[in-house]
Amino acid sequence: MNEIELIRTQITTERIHAARAVRACMAALGAAQPAKAHAVQTFRDTCVSYLVWVLARFEQRDQLLAELLQGLAAACGGAHEGSVALELGAIAARPGTSRDALTKLEAALGAGSPDAARSAWEAFAHFFESAWSERRIAIEQHLSRLPGTLHWRAVCAVDADSILEERTRYARLAAQLPEGIALEAPPA
Repeated sequence: MNEIELIRTQITTERIHAARAVRACMAALGAAQPAKAHAVQTFRDTCVSYLVWVLARFEQRDQLLAELLQGLAAACGGAHEGSVALELGAIAARPGTSRDALTKLEAALGAGSPDAARSAWEAFAHFFESAWSERRIAIEQHLSRLPGTLHWRAVCAVDADSILEERTRYARLAAQLPEGIALEAPPA
């Protein structure tokens, strides 16, 4: 596996793990039983911690992508990299940013009543599974059109330490799954 494939695999893994965390957290919220309330709360806290971390990583990547695109568009003009930069810029400008996802997650955490919390979590999950996921997939697909490992390194900020950190956080989340809740794969 070459370096670009390794980076792409990690980005995809983070996106899928985040989707699984959102789905499991929603399932846990719906299955809360008084006897298991502590386990569900602990799991929810771990999910939120993971989601904040991974969404912040994707937001960082968006900032790095914006910087790269500005440089490429200016340096390449009408060349292949310049046109790819313009297309990527249009995709990056779509609704569904990680910053928006973090804002919706914060609203879900701050909702007062159980009904308001459930509604806010559903809004977050819907946003994550639609606008956020669609935007991320489109960015990943178009980013693959940029040649060279340097662009991928510059935008994705993936290294051995970040891979290990993500795997550790996800393993912690998986270890705290309440009974009857699974880390289901998102729809294809």
